[in-house]
Parts: sequence; C-alpha cells; structure tokens
Amino acid sequence: MKCPACGSDCVHQAPEILKDIPTRFLPCARCSMRILDKRVPLPAPEYAEPCSCGKRFIDEVFAHMYVIMQEEGDLTSRDPLIAVGSPLVHPGFAMDRPPFLPAKSLLLLSGKVQEKAARRIFAEVPEIRGVVKTADYIPGLVSLDEETVPRVYTLLAGCDVRADIYPLATGPLVVYKQQSLIHVEFPRAGYPKLRSVAAHVGTPPVPLFVDACSGPGTLGLAAACLGVPHVVMNDAWYASAFWSAFNLDVNHGYLDTEEVRIFGHLGDMARHPVVRDPVKIAETVGRQKIEVYQGDLRHLDRVIPRDAHPVAVLDIFDKDNKKEVSALLRDWKGRMGGNAFIP
Repeated sequence: MKCPACGSDCVHQAPEILKDIPTRFLPCARCSMRILDKRVPLPAPEYAEPCSCGKRFIDEVFAHMYVIMQEEGDLTSRDPLIAVGSPLVHPGFAMDRPPFLPAKSLLLLSGKVQEKAARRIFAEVPEIRGVVKTADYIPGLVSLDEETVPRVYTLLAGCDVRADIYPLATGPLVVYKQQSLIHVEFPRAGYPKLRSVAAHVGTPPVPLFVDACSGPGTLGLAAACLGVPHVVMNDAWYASAFWSAFNLDVNHGYLDTEEVRIFGHLGDMARHPVVRDPVKIAETVGRQKIEVYQGDLRHLDRVIPRDAHPVAVLDIFDKDNKKEVSALLRDWKGRMGGNAFIP
C-alpha cells in the first residue's frame, strides 16, 4: 500500500502489520538497556548506537534526539530529557515494559523542536518515522459549533502516519491516523469504548450501527468486525473521514466484503476541511455494507432513513459538557430515532 500522506510504503494491510507484533519491541540477547531519569538533563552529551539487530532502547533514542536538539539550540543543558517531547510508537498497543525500537517505529511530538533539528533527527536517528511540532491546542475538529475553525500541528520532517492496535473478540483491529491532523487518544485500560460498542452491538448483531463522529474509524470498524451487516461511519473533519475510509480498506480482509471503493482523496478533501451536508467518501461491495461519509452528524438523516432505527455511538470530544451532550442526544433521537449512546 502507498501512504496517502507521504507516498511511500510506510503503511500496510492489517495482517502484514500484525505478523511481527509479539517480538517487534523486544530486545535480542545482545541489546543493552540504560534507564535514564526523564526529569533531569542528560548526564553527558552521548548516546549508544543501535544494536546489531537494529533495535535500541527508547531512552537511548531520546538521548540521541536530546543531543541533536541541544546542538541546534532547541534545548539547553539545563532542560530535562522529557523536554524532547512525547513519543508515539508505531504500531501502538498496550505494553508491559519500555520498548526496544526498530527502525521507523517512533513518531516524535514536540513543542520545542524547530525545523533544522527535526530534519537532523529524521536523517540521523534511524528509529524516527516523523517529527511533528505541537502547540497548546488540540488538532482537528474538537467542537460541534459550526463556527469553530480547526487547527492542526506542523509536520516538520518524515511522515506522521502511524497505527494503533485494538483488541476485539474477533481479532485485532488496526487503525491508522495522521497525528498532525487528528488528536492523540490513548486507549484506557480495559478498552471501555470497545466494550461499550460490543454491548450495544449485541448477539446477534444489530442491523445498523452508526459511528456518527468516527475519528479514524475505530468504533465503527469494531462494530463491523463484530458482524453488524450495515455500518455507517461519519465525521465532519476531512482527515477523520478520510482515515476512516482508509482503515476500512486496511481491515477489509476481516469483513464480509469483496471490495472497498474510496471516492475521497486526502489532498482534495483538505480543500473542504469541514463539511455540513454528508458526502460519501467510501463504500464496500459484498454481503456486509459499510459506508463512510464526511458531514455534520446532525444532517445524517439525509442519508439514513428515519425508519432504519439505528444504534448510534456519538463519541464527541467534550464529553464533560453535560448540557451539550444531553442536547445532542435529544436532537439525534428526534431526527434519527433508534438508540444512541456516548461511549
């Protein structure tokens, strides 16, 4: 597969990315491990090179990046190691120990890094797949207010596409996302959102499941993997809608489908980043019908008949706003009928 963001071969179908998961971040017998205190500066401007197996302990990778950022003036000798930024491994999944990183397995999110250091980090640190400059806001669409203007982070070097792996009773689900455009969401212990979806899907599965603000498609794809015959995924933000469609293709081998047709292209969709009236981005051909739309969830009644009585998950960003949540649920049920829940 070609990556929609960078055009290289850094993305793969689900079976391929899953095949080496048991050993991907484990050391070989020759690997060394130096644990560094992230709260204090690097003791000396030095770092170990990767092992002959091609892996290196994550703390040494951070030491390498720290030295580069210090040489380029982005950090001082008084800054703690944690000031380098936040690491996102590829692929991400629950681990019980710090990882030994192979090549191109780490995305760095940093508020300190500047372009010159970012380019050096990408060129000189083999474990890095991309460097993203962050800011004091959340990237993407974080409000249902139609006047909200989404903001994004800046990719300084490499590619910012990475995957997370989610466990399901039917097998692992692989979800790619572009981290400069979509907010970081770490799965909580026990994966409560997935358990909530499974409970509402039921056995036998409901006829129609709607993931109304799908992000990169995790919950809608989970419903599809659990056997729902008709799934609709939707998001008003172009990056979320596109990656929902892309992840449908990545995981289609686990679904009862013959083909995935994707109509939207990332660059074209970026010219219309927020869409009100639903536009179909992708669909499947086969016994299982799965559709992806870009549009405001409050207008999905234009593509979903009211008498369909869907089960819908409304995974909005600001769940703590009880007034907004209650109003949204009332509005959805008034327009769509069926059952709706907040995961």
